[in-house]
Amino acid sequence: MHVKIVENDKERADAYYVRKTVFVEEQLVPLEEEIDQYEDVSTHFVLYDEHEPVGAGRFRLVDGKGKIERICIVPDYRGKGAGKLLMLEIEDFAKTQPVTTLKLNAQVHAIPFYERLGYRITSDEFLDAGIPHKSMEK
Repeated sequence: MHVKIVENDKERADAYYVRKTVFVEEQLVPLEEEIDQYEDVSTHFVLYDEHEPVGAGRFRLVDGKGKIERICIVPDYRGKGAGKLLMLEIEDFAKTQPVTTLKLNAQVHAIPFYERLGYRITSDEFLDAGIPHKSMEK
């Protein structure tokens, strides 16, 4: 498996394919909430197994911090290190940016995953697209 920073329309379509599979089809997030106004100001990432897109995420600068968003892995690849590989690549990219803090909004069920990567909870629980989340930082 390898992570690629999106550089063209095909790779962006691959990222959207994974996000739609996980968030829209599996978690029933409305498409208009999933694809938002920040797409063009974000750096997108796709995790590939050979040439098959199996994970996605994005990074953007928000209030002087690096915000990691839309982290998702298709079901067959969960629990196999794919999410960690994706996150480590995004964190490596973040080191090239003018930030010292990374933040994200984690679905509550995924908090242990992010804690293992060194993130800590910084908010009370809230709903995003009807799904319980907590903010985290590293």
